[in-house]
Amino acid sequence: MPSTMETYFNDVAVLLDRSLAPGEFHICRFDAEVSDFVRMNRGKVRQPGTVSQRYLSLRLIRGRRHAERSLTVSGDLAHDRADIDAALAALRSAIVDLPEDPHLDYATDVHSSRTVRTANLPHSEQIVAGVLDAAQGLDLVGIYAAGPVYRGFANSLGQRNWHEVSSFNLQWSLYHRADKAVKTSYGGFEWSAADFGAKMHEARERLALLANPSRSLEPGRYRAYLAPSAMEELAGLLCWGGFSGRALATRQSCLFRMRDGAALLDPAITFAENIADGIAPAFQDEGFARPDNVPLLAEGRLVGSLVSPRTAKEFAMATNGANAAEMPEALDMAAGTLPLAETLAALDTGIYVGNLWYLNFSDRPACRVTGMTRFASFWVEHGKIVAPVNVMRFDDSVYRLLGDHLVGLTSERELIVNSDTYRARNVGSMRLPGAVVSEMVFTL
Repeated sequence: MPSTMETYFNDVAVLLDRSLAPGEFHICRFDAEVSDFVRMNRGKVRQPGTVSQRYLSLRLIRGRRHAERSLTVSGDLAHDRADIDAALAALRSAIVDLPEDPHLDYATDVHSSRTVRTANLPHSEQIVAGVLDAAQGLDLVGIYAAGPVYRGFANSLGQRNWHEVSSFNLQWSLYHRADKAVKTSYGGFEWSAADFGAKMHEARERLALLANPSRSLEPGRYRAYLAPSAMEELAGLLCWGGFSGRALATRQSCLFRMRDGAALLDPAITFAENIADGIAPAFQDEGFARPDNVPLLAEGRLVGSLVSPRTAKEFAMATNGANAAEMPEALDMAAGTLPLAETLAALDTGIYVGNLWYLNFSDRPACRVTGMTRFASFWVEHGKIVAPVNVMRFDDSVYRLLGDHLVGLTSERELIVNSDTYRARNVGSMRLPGAVVSEMVFTL
């Protein structure tokens, strides 16, 4: 049975269909959420609340001219009708003065779809109470966000796409003092008390290790283990145009050397945009369907890219339903063969990197990245953690880290849900393993 949100969106689409003048074409997008947010500090709830919000984006097209307007709506069509009519009138007034767009492209083949994935999540109060009980006596800082997100698409041809997915994301840090903390995240579609308990147990163990005297290491080249949370930062930087069809075509991508065949990664490296297992919808803003899986890297070679409709039009490519930014929204990195329980033994002696931050390119064409270690990073000797490591800066190439110097990837992967909440909850996610590398360059 359709939810109230879905019924409302379908009614808006019918209203728009009936409101068009001859020669006009409309595209309507709907973004909404009903999210619980709970902020915690020093092991107590500091700010609980629920956010319910809905946005409509209306795009009017006449020939090759188009204009767009966004508005906040209440979800009651009787109340919103006047605002929608006013938005259409404003678009009609603006479009006559706009130039034609030679790269305008939008779906004209009708591909309707409906995805509803509800999660049987415990009530937020129950989950947060369990989190605080598990952190009894500790300085816990964190945020919990959960609930359904909604995405809708409609156009004048009768195409209707609906996406309704419930998920949760918990991020928390256990603080020892100053910058010494253990950061952990847990996100997904089904809450498991056992999985959360295992993560909290590991965080407690790491926190106890932070009480040991810290070690400052000299700049140099060290063997390292990058936990999935550290890999998220590296992968996130690659998403800044790395897999973009436009950026590759104009040689602005950090991976363009792979396109030219001048660089390869280790054969264990495989990336794909895996919409089928993510939170993001299987359609994009112009109404094009997104494949369940788009291969990007396979066995260390660049095999594909994300191509938006506009890029496809301009560069004579085939679109695969990418968003305008051509950034992955459900990045999936294949697992390796190294059991997670054996990572310290595989590392032997070197640096366990729990988190990275402040990443940026130091040499984009060389895919060279710089950044800082953060939170719980440790010095490991003979497979045993012996001391926390003070903050260090690294500067190294992804071609080295995931190329010649890759020792192995873990066989277990972690689903990391994007925690951004600017304007609305982000629907991006990554599924990543950890990685042991034989050498990582630290400069400070």
